[in-house]
Amino acid sequence: MNNKTGKVLEEYQAPTKIKLALTWASLMFLYIYNDYFSMYTPGTITDMSTGRMGPLGQATEIVLVGVAILLAIPALMIVLSVVLPTFWSRCLNLLFGLAYTAVEVLTWSSPYLFFKMVVGLEIGLTLFIVWQALRWPKHTV
Repeated sequence: MNNKTGKVLEEYQAPTKIKLALTWASLMFLYIYNDYFSMYTPGTITDMSTGRMGPLGQATEIVLVGVAILLAIPALMIVLSVVLPTFWSRCLNLLFGLAYTAVEVLTWSSPYLFFKMVVGLEIGLTLFIVWQALRWPKHTV
């Protein structure tokens, strides 16, 4: 509170659907930045130019489709969190929040500190998604 005027800052409580959508958006930004900065690590550009995708190996059509799906789901969850009926939004946020937490834990093994830092933030965000979905406010009908 401001002692001179007696005024306090206005507080806004965002609906759960908006919190979830914004969290998925933040997760997507972290994915993009981590992938971008990873290109500056030794050997990455050489591997890319020879068609290798790090620990995933050769960039075959199946590997590329799998990676595209893996990245499309969080991008779609931004809008799906808001537009789906609450029941389905909650179910998908729980399912994909847990699934992407597992994916992040599996990618933790990078030797680079910047990568581990960002993956740690991503794990925090996916756990926040699960937590928000679990404690979705209920009201009496």
